[in-house]
Amino acid sequence: MKNLFVDKKFDNKKLSVFLLSVFPKLSINTVFKTLRKKDIKINNVRINKDVTIHTGDNILLYISDNLLEPSFNLNIVFEDKNILVIDKPNNIEVTGEYSLTYEVHKIYSGALFKPMPCHRLDRNTTGLVLFAKNESALNILLDKFKNHEIEKHYLALVYGIPSVKANKLIAYLFKDSKKSLVYISDFPKTGYSQIVTSYSVIASYEDNSSLLDVQIETGKTHQIRAHLAHIGFPIIGDGKYGNFEVNKLFGAKTQKLHSCVLKFNFSSESGFLDYLNGAEFKSFCTFS
Repeated sequence: MKNLFVDKKFDNKKLSVFLLSVFPKLSINTVFKTLRKKDIKINNVRINKDVTIHTGDNILLYISDNLLEPSFNLNIVFEDKNILVIDKPNNIEVTGEYSLTYEVHKIYSGALFKPMPCHRLDRNTTGLVLFAKNESALNILLDKFKNHEIEKHYLALVYGIPSVKANKLIAYLFKDSKKSLVYISDFPKTGYSQIVTSYSVIASYEDNSSLLDVQIETGKTHQIRAHLAHIGFPIIGDGKYGNFEVNKLFGAKTQKLHSCVLKFNFSSESGFLDYLNGAEFKSFCTFS
């Protein structure tokens, strides 16, 4: 039995949306089967329909753990005594309950310091995530990310063929936490933060799609997805900022965005992690 409380971002959402968000590997069929069996309580009342939930609602869920918890083998790209680089699969958060970090902590359950992520990817963005295996390494690496001394590249399959083959884009982003959306403006506005997104076209295809190499100097929520959509090149498969008809045309159910390169370009003191300077880790993706 799982005891859950509804966060404000799920206020006035369907129960199924909440459960599938909390438990990425839970199938919708299992949700409805559980409802038919009345194995879900909301505020201590058994229900049998996919009802609307509200902030603070208490949900008791009677589903076996093997149906709830994600189960996969971690794809470890590199590991030493200080860092861990993992190739994250689709449909799992980096942090939170039943997340990539949760899986890592299960493996390192006996460690004095459980590895912690130094940055995040969206649930449906795949690719490289860097973990620190001790507190000192974590502090150094967080500082390196902040000072742009770790270079990150993403592969993005977008709809459209940019006429400008390489560009550095500057815009402004506003995060609406209630709607779990961000908005982009070409001009400064109150409450908006500046973002910098660069891209270069790797290849263009006859189906009017292009493969981009994307870098971000600012790591804001949904930055790449929203910024590329804003300039008219939505990521194929993106259900939030993309184009529904395009996604349907390509048969894409999740965004074609992949963290493909992490490169350490230390220009300031890096202490005992100096040996990593110049190191580069890669992950390949075909967006099949």
